[in-house]
Amino acid sequence: MDHLRELRSRIVKAVLAIVVGIIVALVFYDEILNFLAHPYDQIRPDLEAKGIDTTLAITGVGGALQFQLKIGLIVGLIGTCPLWLWQLWAFVLPALHRNEKRWALLLTGVGAPLFLAGAALAYIVLPKAILVLIGFVPSGWESIVTGKDYLDFVVRMMLVFGVAAEIPLVVVLLNRLGIVSARQLVHARPWIVVGIFVFAAIATPTTDPLTMLFLAAPMTILYFVSEVIARLTDRRRGRRKADEAADDEASEL
Repeated sequence: MDHLRELRSRIVKAVLAIVVGIIVALVFYDEILNFLAHPYDQIRPDLEAKGIDTTLAITGVGGALQFQLKIGLIVGLIGTCPLWLWQLWAFVLPALHRNEKRWALLLTGVGAPLFLAGAALAYIVLPKAILVLIGFVPSGWESIVTGKDYLDFVVRMMLVFGVAAEIPLVVVLLNRLGIVSARQLVHARPWIVVGIFVFAAIATPTTDPLTMLFLAAPMTILYFVSEVIARLTDRRRGRRKADEAADDEASEL
């Protein structure tokens, strides 16, 4: 019952943090909306130069309210993730051993910045992706992009780039657990690089190779970095096994 009461308390605190985050996001709704629409505004002159009229629109009687609530919910969840994730972490923490705690903290400390870096890269690539996709509209036609579709596109791009940035973390974790060795990573390198480019081509919603390279190139570099880390880990593991074998040898006495 003590554990259940603690779980209830943690959940209540997490929900309250999310609610406060949503309220703050709604208060700063105009600033957040301008931030999200900035990539679209950047490419509008280029599209007009091609003879394509484009505009962001909200459809339906309650569309504006739904769109505002959706932005508040997404921003509130993302903005308060350190708080509600900490509540979940604090509930699980007492059940972990010291070594497990160290690794969990290390993975969290490395994984979060990698995800944020990937999401930031997606925001930089967004204008190019939008320009390519809307550029298929015939000249003289008007492109009406609904707020829902635009928000879904932005969130999808950031999620894809953020998850892709976690590649070195996954590879290092598999190597640390002994599932994959550095030698296996070297032998599988050509296939993994091809797989990365195939994933980038499928995950990015655009059809141009430039956007695919923006995702595939960092993923490939991060894979090479994780390969080097795995090689160093295997060497350290090999030296440790050699020392243990030396301790088991019979002494001269």
